[in-house]
Amino acid sequence: MYLISFLLLFSLLAGLAIAAAPSVGVQARRIRFSVGALALASVVLALLHAHSGPEFYALSEGLAHVLDWLFMLGGLGLAVLLLYFCRRIKGYEWYIPALIVVQTGLMLYAELSSEHPRVEHAFYVDSFSVLMALIIAIVGGLICVHAIRYMHDYHAHAAGQHEAGDLDRSQQRPERSRSLFFFMLFLFLAAMFGIVFANNLLWLFFFWEVTTLCSFWLISYSRTDEAIRNGFRALGFNLIGGVSFAAAIVWLTHGPGLRTWELDQLVAGGSALALIPAVLIAVAGLSKSAQMPFSSWLLGAMVAPTPVSALLHSSTMVKAGVFILIKLSPVFHDTFAGLLLSLIGGLTFLVTSLVAVNQRNAKLVLAYSTIANLGLIVMCAGVGTAATMWAAILLILFHAVAKALLFLAVGTTEHLIGSRDIEDMEGLVYRRPAIAAMLLVGMLGMFLAPFGMLLGKYTCFQAFLSMDVMWGDGVLLAVILAFGSAPTLFFWSKWMGKLVAMPRHAQPSEVPIPRDEAIALVALTLLTYVACALFPLADTAFVIPYTDFLASLGLIPASNLAMPWETITLMSLMLAGLFLMPLAFWLRPPHFTEVSGYLSGANVDGSASYRGAMGVERVVESRGYYLSGFIREGTMVRVGLFGCGSLMLVMLMGAVL
Repeated sequence: MYLISFLLLFSLLAGLAIAAAPSVGVQARRIRFSVGALALASVVLALLHAHSGPEFYALSEGLAHVLDWLFMLGGLGLAVLLLYFCRRIKGYEWYIPALIVVQTGLMLYAELSSEHPRVEHAFYVDSFSVLMALIIAIVGGLICVHAIRYMHDYHAHAAGQHEAGDLDRSQQRPERSRSLFFFMLFLFLAAMFGIVFANNLLWLFFFWEVTTLCSFWLISYSRTDEAIRNGFRALGFNLIGGVSFAAAIVWLTHGPGLRTWELDQLVAGGSALALIPAVLIAVAGLSKSAQMPFSSWLLGAMVAPTPVSALLHSSTMVKAGVFILIKLSPVFHDTFAGLLLSLIGGLTFLVTSLVAVNQRNAKLVLAYSTIANLGLIVMCAGVGTAATMWAAILLILFHAVAKALLFLAVGTTEHLIGSRDIEDMEGLVYRRPAIAAMLLVGMLGMFLAPFGMLLGKYTCFQAFLSMDVMWGDGVLLAVILAFGSAPTLFFWSKWMGKLVAMPRHAQPSEVPIPRDEAIALVALTLLTYVACALFPLADTAFVIPYTDFLASLGLIPASNLAMPWETITLMSLMLAGLFLMPLAFWLRPPHFTEVSGYLSGANVDGSASYRGAMGVERVVESRGYYLSGFIREGTMVRVGLFGCGSLMLVMLMGAVL
C-alpha cells in the first residue's frame, strides 16, 4: 500500500515541483529525478508482487470517509474547470457542457445516496496492475525525458514561424506553457496509477476523468483553432464514455440485483448480475481506447506535440480503455454482448488497418495502427477466455514499448529533416543511420517475428479457432484477424523500404540527436528487444498468475493453449541474430558502393537524374504505393463508423432488455 501511495502522490507532487522550477535547467533535473524515482518504485513493486495473486487493501473508516468527500469535491472541481474551458466552444459543440452537467448529476445522485454500498477494499494490487504500473512509469517516464529537449525545440520552431506580434497563446509565454505542460504529463501519470490500482469504482471514475481533462488540455496545447477544435472533440467523445460510466455506477447503487462499488465484486458478480453495468463501462472503455465510432478524437490528437501523441498512444489514455475492458472480460465470456464487443474491436481493427495503407503522414500511420491494435485487444477482451486475456495483456506490453519508440523517433526525425512525410524519409538509413535504426526496430516490433506483436496475434488465432462461441466457433473472428493483419505487413514494409532506399535528396547537416531525446530513444529500443527476449518471464510473472487466479474462481474457463517450446527456441535464436547483426556491422563496417543504373538516357549526378533524347534533364523519383484509388478512405471510415455504432447500440439494448 505504501508503494501505491508513493506512485500516486509522488507523481502529483513531482508535477507541482517541476511546474514551480525557477529555470529550465532545474526543471530538467527535476524531471529526470522524478522519472527515475517512479521507475525504481514500479520495479520494486513488481519484485514484491510478481508470481503472486491479488492483494486488497482496506482503509480505516475515518480515512475512507474523508477521501470519499475529497474525491467528490475533486469531481465537482473537474466539472467546474471543464465548464470554464467550454466558454470557447462554437456551434454544434453545445452538447459538451450538457454532458458535463449530466455526468456530474449522475455521480452526485450516486454519491449522496443515503443507502449506498459499502466499500471494503479501496485499493488492490495484482500482477496485471503491476505490469501496467511498469509500463506507465518506465515508458511514460521516458516520454517525459524525451520531451525535455523536444519542447524547447518545439517552441523555438513555432516562434520562428510567426511574427512577434502574431504568436499563439502557447508561444507568448513559453516558460509558463512549458511548466504547465510537464505538470499535465505527471498529473496524467498519477491518474493512470490511480486507474490501475483503485478498486473503489467512484475513485476509479475520478482518475478516469482526470485523464480526460489532461488529454483535452494537452491536445489543445498550441491553442490554434485546429488544436482547440480537436481538443473539444476528444473531450466530447470521452464525456460520452464518462456519462456511460456514471450511469453504470448509478445502476450499481440503485438498480436491481448486484449493488457494489468495488471492481472485484463487479467482476465476480458474473454475467447474470453484472452484465448491464459492465456493458455501460465497456462503452466508456471503447471511447477511451478510440474504437469506432469514437476513433476520430485520437486522429485529431496528432496536432499535439509528439510526446503527447506518444503518451496517449502507448502508456496512458488509450491503455486505460483496454485495461478496464480486460478487467471486465470475465463478465463478457460466452455472452451475446461479449460477441458484439469482439466484433466492434474486429471491425475497427480491419477498417483502420486498411485505411493506414493510404497515409503518407507518419503520425497518421502510427495513429491508425494504434487504433487497429487496440481493436485486436478489444476482440480478445470480448471473448473472455484465459488464452485471449493472455494475448491481450501481452499485446498491451509489446505495443506500449514499440509504439512509444516509433512516435518519439518520428518526432525527432521531423526536427532533424523538417518533415514527417514518409516519402521525405527516403534513404534515412544513409542520411541519419542512428534514428533510422531505431525506427526500423520499432517497425519490426510491430509486425515481424520474433517480436511480440506477432506472438500475440499467433496466440489470438489459436484462441479464436479453439473457442466455442455462438456463431461459427470463432472462425469469423479468426477471418477478421487474418484480413486485418495483412495490410499491416504492407504499410510497415513500405515504410521500411523508404528508409533503406538510396537517398535522392541533398544530405542534411549532421546535427546530433539531443541528449535527452537520445536517452529515451535508446532506452525504448533496448526495451523493445528486452520485452521480446524476456516475454516468457513476463508471462510467468505477470500474466499467468492473473489468468490462473480468475480461472481458480471459476470466472473464466481455464485454457490448455500454450506456446510450444520449439517455437520459443526458434524465436529466441531469431532474436539473438537480430542482436548480433549490429555487432557484426560494428566489428567490420560495410563499404557501400553507389552503382548507377540505366535510366533511358545519359545519367546525370549518379543515378538521381538523366538527360533524355531531347536534352531535357529529368529527375528520377520513386514513390510508395498508397492504393488510394482501391481503398477508399472515406467509404471505409463511414462503413466502420456505422457498423461499430450499430453494434454498440445493439450491445446496449441487448444488455438492458
